[in-house]
Order: sequence, then C-alpha cells, then structure tokens
Amino acid sequence: MANEAHFLSTSLSFLSFNKAVLPEFRQSKGLSFLVNSRISRSKQTRVSMEMRGSGGPMTSDHSAVKIPHVLTVAGSDSGAGAGIQADLKACAARGVYCSTVITAVTAQNTVGVQGVNIVPEDFVAEQMKSVLSDMDVDVVKTGMLPSIGIVKILHQQLQVYPVRALVVDPVMVSTSGDVLAGPSILAVFREELLPMADIVTPNLKEASALLDGVKINTVSDMRSAAKLLHDMGPRNVLVKGGDLPDSLDAVDIFFDGKNLYELHSSRIKTRNTHGTGCTLASCIAAELAKGSSMLKAVKASKFFVETALDYSKDISIGKGPQGPFDHLMNLKHNSGRQVRFNPSDLFLYAVTDSRMNRKWGHSISDAVKDAVQGGATIVQLREKDIETGDFLEAAKSCLQICRSHGVPLLINDRIDVALASDADGVHIGQSDMPAHVARSLLGPEKIIGVSCKTPEQAEQAWLGGADYIGCGGVYPTNTKENNRTIGLDGLKTVCLASKLPVVAIGGINISNARAVMEIGVPNLKGIAVVSALFDRECVLTETRKLHAVLTEATAAAAAAAK
Repeated sequence: MANEAHFLSTSLSFLSFNKAVLPEFRQSKGLSFLVNSRISRSKQTRVSMEMRGSGGPMTSDHSAVKIPHVLTVAGSDSGAGAGIQADLKACAARGVYCSTVITAVTAQNTVGVQGVNIVPEDFVAEQMKSVLSDMDVDVVKTGMLPSIGIVKILHQQLQVYPVRALVVDPVMVSTSGDVLAGPSILAVFREELLPMADIVTPNLKEASALLDGVKINTVSDMRSAAKLLHDMGPRNVLVKGGDLPDSLDAVDIFFDGKNLYELHSSRIKTRNTHGTGCTLASCIAAELAKGSSMLKAVKASKFFVETALDYSKDISIGKGPQGPFDHLMNLKHNSGRQVRFNPSDLFLYAVTDSRMNRKWGHSISDAVKDAVQGGATIVQLREKDIETGDFLEAAKSCLQICRSHGVPLLINDRIDVALASDADGVHIGQSDMPAHVARSLLGPEKIIGVSCKTPEQAEQAWLGGADYIGCGGVYPTNTKENNRTIGLDGLKTVCLASKLPVVAIGGINISNARAVMEIGVPNLKGIAVVSALFDRECVLTETRKLHAVLTEATAAAAAAAK
C-alpha cells in the first residue's frame, strides 16, 4: 500500500509539473523537455535516497511544486462506488491530491447497505488533526457525518486549522435509498455546519430533510429550496435535481445569494449512478483547490459527472440495481480488449486540422465530439499551428470526449503531449523518431502508428513495435505538401507486404472510399480522412454519411468473399 500511495503521489506531482512547465516550451523543444525531465527526476530520486540514508531530515525547499489538496471527511464504501473511495477517484481524475478522514466503515455493494460501523469520535478527531496539522489542505469536503459529535469535531478542527473552502455534501440517504444519518443530526447541521460551508450540495431528499420535510417536485420548488437553504448560512447552494420526476434532462439549481442559475445536462440512462453525489461534491472541491471560482467549479464538475456517466452507462459491476461508474474513464478502454490495440478501431479514422477548424469556426473539442458522435472509431489530433500548452489542454479535453465513447485518441508526432495528456498513443511519420524509440518512451500499452509508402517502411514499422501503419497518399491531397501518391495499386502492394493492420490515407472522401475498401486485402481495416470530415460546415453529418458508405462497402465485400 505504501508503494502504491507513493506512486500515485508522484504521478500527480509529475502531471501538475507538466501542466505548469509545458506551456513554456515550443514544439521543437518538446522531446528535449521530456528526456531532460526524466533525467532530472532520476537525479532527484538519488539525492532523496542519499538524504534518507544519512539520517538527515527531509525538508521542503523553494523549488517544491504546490499540489492542490482536498481533504475528504466521509464514510468508507466497501463496494467502492461512493464515499471515500469515490472521493479519491474523483480527485485523482481532476488532478488534485486527496487525503482522507474516515467517519464510518460500511458494508455495501450494488444491492444496498448491509451494515454501518461508526468510527469512534476521538479517533475521527485524531485523523483530522493528523492531516490538518501537517499538510497544506486547500479544501475540505464532507460526506457521511454519522453523529452529532463528529459534526462538532469538524467544526472545532476547522476553527483551529482554517482552509480555503468547505464543501458540504449533506449525506443522509444514499442514492439507493439507505438511511446513512439519522434525523438527530439535522439540528447540528443547520446550526454549526451550514453556516461554515462555502457550498452545500443536497439532492432533493436531503434538501427536503434540511427544510423540515418541504416537498420539492418541480424546478420552481428547487429554486425556492435553494433560497431557503441559503438563509441557513452557506455562501452558495446547489440543489441537485437528478431525482426530479418527469424531467427529460438533469437540472440543478445554483444560488450564490444574488443570482439563481438553472444548470442543465443530458440525463444518462444507466443503472451505474452509485456515488454521483459524492463525486460531484469532490469535483467541486478539486476545482476550488485548483483556484476556480465557485460557479465555474460547479459547471466543470457537472460536465465531468455527465461525461463519466455516459462513458460508464453500459459497464457491468455487481448484480444489484445500482452499479458504480468509472471516474477515470479507462475501465472499458482496458477491459474491452485483451490487447492494447484493436485493428477494427481503424475503420473510420478521423484526423483533425487546425486550419480547417478555424475556417469553419469549430473548436478542436467540438470538431472531435461531432466526429465521434457521427461514427469515427479513432481520432488523431494533428495540430501543427498551436502552442504546446494549448495543445496539451486541447488533448485533455478531447481525451475526455473520446473515452466517454470508447474511442482511442492519438497525438500526431508529439510524444511529450501524448504522455502529459495520457492519450492512447501517437502517430509518427518517416521523418519523425523511429518506432522503437517511440515505444521505449511510451511503454508497451500505448498505441503507435507509422506512416508508410513502401513495403520496406512497413517492415521497419513492424520491427520497431508499431501497432498499425497508415499507408498513402492514395490520392492527391491538399493537407500535405509534396506528398507522393501511391494509388490503389501501391496501397495493395504495401498491404500484402505488411505484417500489421493498415489504414489508408490521402485524398479519400465519400466519392472514392468504397473503391479503397474494395481492393480485396484482409489487413486493410479502414480509411483515415481529414478534409472529408473537417473541411465541412457540419462535421457530424459528414461523418455519418461516410460511416454509412464504409459500412455498405464492408458488407458488400464480405458477401462477395463468401
């Protein structure tokens, strides 16, 4: 456990370091930065070990990187869908450090809660003091506070060790309907906890309980409840409407004491909603720890939960009516295939272009979202006219979109950006680093594609550890200057020689895609397109059209082969 904790902490520190430093580097310096940072970390580790070995104290210095830090005070969920476990996963997904104070240990699963064992109050106080007296906590988030004494302890400790913000998720009833805190603590919630809170995030049942049983059945009721709860002392109120009857979308009401905001998101049809409340509150805490304003933190957190639910809507964990969801949006990506790469992902390969996006007024993330929703099966970010820091942020945003649909995201050329964003892999050209060097940097689990025009290049890609090759240009194209075309015959020659799956690229569009897919070689798995999707007003429509053509062509080829 200690090694795992050290690894998680180091990973988060490195990602935060990348985020802080990468914008200062231009594209030509990306790889140099990556290699030098690895060398520096190796030196730092050696110095650290020497200091520990000599018995000298480990002291902080002025070069230490401040990591946003959330402390969650909540109960443990043995099924890991909610509670402390959900808080840890949510904070990790949002890139902040999370420490814990456990108030209760529950026996629960996807069926419900079978038992609750409350942690002795003096030991809760000891945990709280241990963390707050030593660590620089930015935000405290509360979940299950099962006794009056524990609420009072929290109140006392925060007076001794003040933090930037307090996020209160007034957990009383789980989403599955199990009672987790009795009515006796309602008074102390109102009198001591809510006046300290920077935001309180009740669901409809919790808001009703705090308001002595007021019925909340409409959006208008939610607005009134938010104002009444604000009168109890919290600086901001978020009334969550996930359980609102007869609502076609998920509506939450945010009130900051002056303005009411009606926040809408898609209602995801799934059984995997266990822990949504814990996750939303933890995400808000994480965003506040990173310096966001309250409304921005709420909006970002709501979007994250929607995205994670959509990604997780068809996963299956447990036999009960309410399953957990995947905060890191990686389980389906990993468990859906026993190897790191599925050749069928190459079927409709979308390659972005920053100039085309600017021409049509599309953001990178909007273009990627439309392509994925239209049927793209893999996406490559090919952004030549963008600063490194902006590229990294775009990659992270697009990665969330792609993972919510189970679609791999690759980065063109930039291994530093692929590593920093945790993208699924890279695509490299013949003028870039060799495949075996890319593999040594990325490790065995990432996808590597290589552009090839000849059988010899295809052989080298296979020897270097690539997963697939992109072969072309098949037809003339405007997206690359001086790009020699190889035609359908050249494509077929490379396919027959390649030991790897192949995706065809170069000048392919809706009018010639069928001819490409009908060349009759089994390892040609799809087509890669740029302008056919992104040099269009509606990316979604064009992707759907092209996907339909490919599906028809594939079906016809399969029928002809029988």
